[in-house]
Amino acid sequence: MKKIKKFTLKLIKEKNLQFSESFSNSFSTMEVTVVLLKPSAVQRGILGEVITRFEKKGIQIVGMKMLCLTDEMVSEHYAHLAHKPFFGRIKASMQASPVVAMALKGVDVINVVRQLAGVTNGREAAPGTIRGDYSMSVQENIVHASDSPETAARELARFFSESEIFTYPHFLHPCTYANDEL
Repeated sequence: MKKIKKFTLKLIKEKNLQFSESFSNSFSTMEVTVVLLKPSAVQRGILGEVITRFEKKGIQIVGMKMLCLTDEMVSEHYAHLAHKPFFGRIKASMQASPVVAMALKGVDVINVVRQLAGVTNGREAAPGTIRGDYSMSVQENIVHASDSPETAARELARFFSESEIFTYPHFLHPCTYANDEL
């Protein structure tokens, strides 16, 4: 760990970045999004594999917890589908086990996460995407990902309290982004 920290601090110096409060505050322009690892991921025991994909991409995890979704949470989260005949199936699926809620941070992270997730129908998702590699279903499709900044803001408030979202320096940012991207 000390070697990584030394290496990172060396890179920060080489890129003429100031590692200080102003450096960590420069990340406030980054987006934060919500990903839910659905019961299909929990029950299949692939949480680590899915989380690793986000980390390997360079996305920072700023909040994570396991929770059971209440009727109210499912109804609010899927309000746009509540009138559909298949809503009961969605509700049963999302309450089959706990979910893992994650708050992820990065430049253009909403778009990046949705590309990593792949299209909703796992049978149609491209190989190499999370759904393309792990899902054969529209419903049991491993992850939910916010689709816009507005949706992400609502979902962050739904699944996390302010004290559950963390701001901390991510030592690999200088290796992940060019200094003009931050």
